[in-house]
Amino acid sequence: MKVKVSAPGKLMIMGEHAVVYNHPCLVTAVDKRLYVEAEILTQLKDEIITPQVKESRFVLEAIAYFKQRYNIKKHVKIATNGDFSHQVGLGSSSAVTVATFKALSLLFNLDLSEKEIFDMSYHVNLLIQGVGSGFDIAAATYGQTIYFLTGGKTIDILPVKELPLVVGYSGIKADTPYYIRKVAEDFKNKEREMKKIFSTIHQLVDRAKETFLADNLEEAGTLMTENHKLLQQLGVSTIRLDAMVLASIKAGAWGAKLSGAGGGDCMIALVSKEKRKDVEKAIIDVGGEIINIQVNADGVRVEK
Repeated sequence: MKVKVSAPGKLMIMGEHAVVYNHPCLVTAVDKRLYVEAEILTQLKDEIITPQVKESRFVLEAIAYFKQRYNIKKHVKIATNGDFSHQVGLGSSSAVTVATFKALSLLFNLDLSEKEIFDMSYHVNLLIQGVGSGFDIAAATYGQTIYFLTGGKTIDILPVKELPLVVGYSGIKADTPYYIRKVAEDFKNKEREMKKIFSTIHQLVDRAKETFLADNLEEAGTLMTENHKLLQQLGVSTIRLDAMVLASIKAGAWGAKLSGAGGGDCMIALVSKEKRKDVEKAIIDVGGEIINIQVNADGVRVEK
């Protein structure tokens, strides 16, 4: 028996870094997916085929944890491939972890809930990276657009009508654990100042949730830009990301910000249909690359 499943990548809309400190964020699943094929083997060891080496450790740890938890002695073959590179920062590690657990649960006839898959994937993520809030795992598991609180304490699927984002890639792969540690170090040294920034981000995220639900995209864009300014204060933006954000707003975007840990990877701009081409051109003109992505994608699912 062979099973094939997939899980989506993600884009952080608002709330990065603050979400590590028990504040909420908004995240959306994207239509770039990571695929896992799994089968039970008769041989004496597991076999893993991952074209992107970074993912292999997440797959290995997921298999080990799953076997230990459910007392499974059989060996498996796991093969992965994806619509996106881990270079782009769309959450390939989280997607491959979630998809691996889903595939294993099907192979061994365990009817695991989405929450169980989320919890196990979050455990593996913390085991490997030591840090993280789990928002990317929630996006991979549940899909759609989510209001999320650290560790999955709150996972609210939002019935967002429209989320017209332009995604610009900076050309630089961000080192997420480094930037999380950098913010953690600053938190130790400037706790009061950092708490104030995180509290303000929290307020922006809560307001943005309401504006997106009300389909008030112009106001949501303004809140996104405010969030970017706070991320600049945290020291996680870059000259290239700032240039792409500024160019988007000048070209008529409702708002724009970096998306993710910072230091590279992507930025996002919320735009009307009429301004989309102008904003895309503006991002390219300052050295960015447009990534064509649809949001509000399905969570982990079985593929035929």
